[in-house]
Amino acid sequence: MAKRQPHAVILFVLAAIAVAAAGLWWFFNPVPGPLRLTKTRFADVPGWSETDAGAALSAFRRSCDALAKLPDTAAMGRYGGTLADWRPVCAAAKTATPAQPRVFFEAWFTPFAVSAGRVKDGRFTGYYEPQIRGSHAQRGPYRTPVYARPDDLVTVDLGAFRPALKGESLAGRVDDGKLVPYASRAEIDAHGLSQARVLFYTDDPIALFFLHIQGSGRVIFSDGTAARVSYAAQNGQPYTAIGKTLIGRGVPRDGMSLQVIRAWLKSHPGEARAVMENDASYVFFKEEPVGDPAFGAEGAEGVPLTPLASLAVDLRLHALGAPYFVSGGLDRLFVAQDTGGAIRGPVRGDVYFGFGPAAEAQAGTMDQTGRLTVLLPNPVAQRMKDETDFPGT
Repeated sequence: MAKRQPHAVILFVLAAIAVAAAGLWWFFNPVPGPLRLTKTRFADVPGWSETDAGAALSAFRRSCDALAKLPDTAAMGRYGGTLADWRPVCAAAKTATPAQPRVFFEAWFTPFAVSAGRVKDGRFTGYYEPQIRGSHAQRGPYRTPVYARPDDLVTVDLGAFRPALKGESLAGRVDDGKLVPYASRAEIDAHGLSQARVLFYTDDPIALFFLHIQGSGRVIFSDGTAARVSYAAQNGQPYTAIGKTLIGRGVPRDGMSLQVIRAWLKSHPGEARAVMENDASYVFFKEEPVGDPAFGAEGAEGVPLTPLASLAVDLRLHALGAPYFVSGGLDRLFVAQDTGGAIRGPVRGDVYFGFGPAAEAQAGTMDQTGRLTVLLPNPVAQRMKDETDFPGT
């Protein structure tokens, strides 16, 4: 047998060290994987024993009202069974004792830890219902239009064509028999929209930009009346976080918040429009009565959002109407009642904080790491393994 050369031995040792180091790095810094559910116990869910689930129980009852309109065969996301599995739980929720909401959830549900493969931690942000000023006539400082859904906007549910694309959609307009991209924010700002009705005009384009990001809000008209401005549609263009744009322009990443972004835009009037237009996404609205001011606009589930009880999740993976517990900082139970273009991934959530300055302050600064636990009806849980991966997520 030939004698191994010293330099070859050294190279082999270095390569082995590199492989071992890479393995250790992967172990301590695993790459997020597919959606994974791991059965657990309420006693092992961090923060569960101290939480007050009263608001979540009320929100869950409203979700049950929405679910009651769907057929028993309707699927509850990737893993929640069908609505037939949820009917008994919803019936029990109607008579659950408000003074002991956790007792209800512990009796009727089994918790499953949600992870992205081996990665358990995820990102949780917040949103709120902003207020802007408006006028039905274009006059004085009221020059910026707030548009209704354009007549030529076409939205395509891709899941209706390919089950694997459930939760995905496209929007555009038809040109010569083909679906083409709709106008971007910059194009709409520059040329307007002849195919869209103007709901009203606002005096603050920056405030309107934040209304687009939040998806709904309230308007106070110059005559003192008020209305709710609810999400109607989106132009289908990709969403780009304005914070990312500002970081690229040298604004420090640490401390980035809604308040920091607004202050930068107002202090850089010559650059603000270009920065906002870097986000090509554009939202169209509908005007509705305010209704009960204690609740927000209707979310994706079609029920009014409840402050600190409604959560936006990735609907490609999760189910509207299901309860989710967020551990780490908040330690609260929520109900999935909304979604958003930036809410992507197994352990990702956006907490609805409500309306007013306090809600804005909380939502604008929330960007934290946490863990997610989904509560599934006991019959669904009994059919599941202790640990289940969902490929393709």
